[in-house]
Amino acid sequence: MIQDKDIALIVDLGEKQHLVTIRAGARFETHHGFILYDTMIGRPWGSIIHSSLGHPYLVARPSTSDLIRHIKRSSQVIFPKDSAYLLMRLNVKPGMRVLESGCGSGGMTLALASAVMPSGRVYSQEIREDFLNLTRRNMEKVGLADYVTFIHGDGTQGFQVSEPVDAVFLDMPAPETCVAQARAVLADGGFFGSLVPTTNQVSALLRALEQEAFGLIEVEEVIIRGYKPVPDRLRPRDRMIAHTGFLIFARAIVRPEPPAAPTPAEVVDIAREADAEAPADDAGDEPA
Repeated sequence: MIQDKDIALIVDLGEKQHLVTIRAGARFETHHGFILYDTMIGRPWGSIIHSSLGHPYLVARPSTSDLIRHIKRSSQVIFPKDSAYLLMRLNVKPGMRVLESGCGSGGMTLALASAVMPSGRVYSQEIREDFLNLTRRNMEKVGLADYVTFIHGDGTQGFQVSEPVDAVFLDMPAPETCVAQARAVLADGGFFGSLVPTTNQVSALLRALEQEAFGLIEVEEVIIRGYKPVPDRLRPRDRMIAHTGFLIFARAIVRPEPPAAPTPAEVVDIAREADAEAPADDAGDEPA
């Protein structure tokens, strides 16, 4: 049932969608009249309600994808098609500790927080304080701020987490500059991911990953095509979300320790063994 203070998606059938917080005693203004929130409270999700002018609206429980699409933005957010795949490839689950560097408007932060709750934590580090504050407000609006630690800092100078994290996600113009810092806080065997829009950024990141203790490196992209849901005229939509970015994945590995240098005594023993195994000289041969 819909309750006071719930977050709801009000859908104008055939037109716009609105993400709202239900407030008892208040109303929502539309181009087709107003809707009293009290008429929604106590009704089941998926109900059709009518505005003061009789226009129908659907009241739906918002998905994580809906929340991401409707948050306030000051930068481009990661598309749900990419964020959903990132969650799977980074193995993000309830209880995990995940570091995110470069939160932007908080779209990926929202996806991560939804996945690690109720016992996990997202550490969101951002160099721009205005982006960090916007992400904090967006998380507060959707009720996820309690699962996020907001950190104002430059990733190239290190990540401000006190314990190893299970996964790291870098969303920044030059993620290759933070690979060593990411490996320093990532647990052995942990998951690394990044999203960049251009191939030259991919190449730079691959070189950086090869320099550090990372393995199982992969580069992928996700392309999604929608279809018009008309049974008698089923065909692709005129527009599709194609390339939005390259996804780079890797695992934190433990490099084998180099063999220890032999001690002076061991050097002497090795030399003696070599002398003992060497063939004897043919010193007694008679001259021709």
